[in-house]
Amino acid sequence: MPREYSRHLRVGAELKRVLNALLQSGVKDPRLDGVRVNEVELSGDLGVAKVFYSTLDPDDDPAPVEQAFETASGFLRLSVGRQLRLRRVPELRFNHDRSARHALELTRLIDESVK
Repeated sequence: MPREYSRHLRVGAELKRVLNALLQSGVKDPRLDGVRVNEVELSGDLGVAKVFYSTLDPDDDPAPVEQAFETASGFLRLSVGRQLRLRRVPELRFNHDRSARHALELTRLIDESVK
């Protein structure tokens, strides 16, 4: 009988929690201030984690944040491995989550059509 809450989901949720905690207190790079992890998708073998992040302002340019994540990826992966005690820590691949920007555009279009 399959579990309702699979290992992928459990590891993804813990990875999201740990990364958000590290972004708030562990990372000293000012380019990562106000960055939040929205979702984590894991590959089938838990070897690769796609980390979707957003910034406080959806209109901000994500390029400096992507460079900061490249610089901090080793530290983040090491810290995640220590806190989660996984045998094999997934490779972290960071992707900008554009859903907040799309939501603002849809809201603007709805407001214009109502007028």
